[in-house]
Amino acid sequence: MEYRHFTLSEFDSPDKPGSGDRMDRNFVAMLDEARDIAGVAFKVTSGYRTEVRNREVGGKVNSSHLVGKAADLHAPTSMLRFRIIAALIAAGFTRIGIGRTFIHVDNDSNKTPGVAWLYG
Repeated sequence: MEYRHFTLSEFDSPDKPGSGDRMDRNFVAMLDEARDIAGVAFKVTSGYRTEVRNREVGGKVNSSHLVGKAADLHAPTSMLRFRIIAALIAAGFTRIGIGRTFIHVDNDSNKTPGVAWLYG
């Protein structure tokens, strides 16, 4: 499957080149649609994570990054955060975490939908 705005290598765990291939294709397609809606580039700062990488960054044991259904997107300004969040919601995402410099998004069906949270 080809995407307009992403290559799977953008989702690689830093400790495992090629691991972006483990991303859920539906997740990436939804993210690609959100990118179209936002009209701004999405820079993936964390996509697929190996268990080692997840521990290094303090990720949760059941992190959606481990199954390729999550990404963190660079969003250093309030205006960019707003545009990204609005586009993610319009594309159908229902799980969004908001940090000072990033937005977490996932579509993990094993977790509660319709939630947004803040990172301290």
